[in-house]
Amino acid sequence: MKYGVAILLWCALASASLGQTTNTDRTQNLQNCVDGIGMCNTSMLTAPQAQELAGLQHDRNLYKCLIGYAECDRSALTPAEFQQVAETERQRNALACETTSELCDKSLLTPDQAQEVAQIERERNRLNCQTGYGDCNESLLSPAEQAEVKSLGREHNLLACEIGQPQCDNGLLTPANAKAVNATQGQWNLLACKANDVLCDTSRLTTAQAGEVAQAKREWNNLACQAKDISCDPSLSREQAGKRTSTKPTS
Repeated sequence: MKYGVAILLWCALASASLGQTTNTDRTQNLQNCVDGIGMCNTSMLTAPQAQELAGLQHDRNLYKCLIGYAECDRSALTPAEFQQVAETERQRNALACETTSELCDKSLLTPDQAQEVAQIERERNRLNCQTGYGDCNESLLSPAEQAEVKSLGREHNLLACEIGQPQCDNGLLTPANAKAVNATQGQWNLLACKANDVLCDTSRLTTAQAGEVAQAKREWNNLACQAKDISCDPSLSREQAGKRTSTKPTS
């Protein structure tokens, strides 16, 4: 009798344990189906769960198709949804073409869109030519635009020369502009040399300017020696002191 009761109790416990494991598996399966990650076994779902999940998955797929995700399953779309996705793709392509994206497919543009894109490209090319940035195709410019671009190019070059930019082309300057720029560049070079800057070009210094630079160098050195800086050159300091002594009036 006791043995029979023990068997029945064991069976009840085993059945409860099996039911608990099954419920855990069903919960995990439902979670996989909802998250879209891992194995989803629709046969383990209840009828209401399967119906609700199907609707949610359909909406999720429609969203992916509208956004342009690669995971889009077009075969799951209704005819109306398929047309909506196609129209969205055409709009996305039109935007890409108007903003010069590499994803532009001009074959998908309507005639009006193609005309608008061509106008945008001409305008963008004109701006590139005027500013000197980006690709410039002068053959797309009108004669008036070409003249304007050349005038702006000379103006940009003059400004670049006046502020010492490396893209300065002295050959494009007028004689008057070249003279003014040369004077400005000479002043800047003198200051660079007096400041011991790496941009100093000693070959451009006049005799008088070379003397100014030498004097500035001695003064910098004198201050460095007074401050006991490692850049102090005692030989220059002694030379400067000797010059001061030699210039004193004799009694």
